[in-house]
Amino acid sequence: MIQPWHIWIIAALVFFIIEIFTSGFAVACFTAGALAAAVGAAFSLSLWWQIALFALFSFFAFVFIRPLVLKLFFKEKAEKKTNADALVGKRGKVSSDIDPRTGSGRVAIDGDDWKAVSMDGGFIPKGTAVEVVSIDSIILTVKTLSL
Repeated sequence: MIQPWHIWIIAALVFFIIEIFTSGFAVACFTAGALAAAVGAAFSLSLWWQIALFALFSFFAFVFIRPLVLKLFFKEKAEKKTNADALVGKRGKVSSDIDPRTGSGRVAIDGDDWKAVSMDGGFIPKGTAVEVVSIDSIILTVKTLSL
């Protein structure tokens, strides 16, 4: 015959399986609540106590455990620069003279060729090593590297 604690264990397993297919550790908090309720049911507590344990442990998991887990496992995502933002600080080589009078100039970085302007507004000849200082839309602002 099925006991109430069996139902709570099944609920915990269902929550755990759902958590596998989601992110953010939100559903796993309900897993903790269901396990606490299962313990209460195993000690023959009334249904109201079981529900209270489920709610209490789920709440504490959301408030105290979830932020710690998110901080540990999702820390890297916020710190990594992607796309064009990752170009700032990279080094490249001038592939076409950067001339402020004509508004022309290109820089090759990691196999890609970008339109570029000089940071100080000066002329930079082809073949000069440069570093990206900033990016505005698709135009890089570069400075020459001193040797």
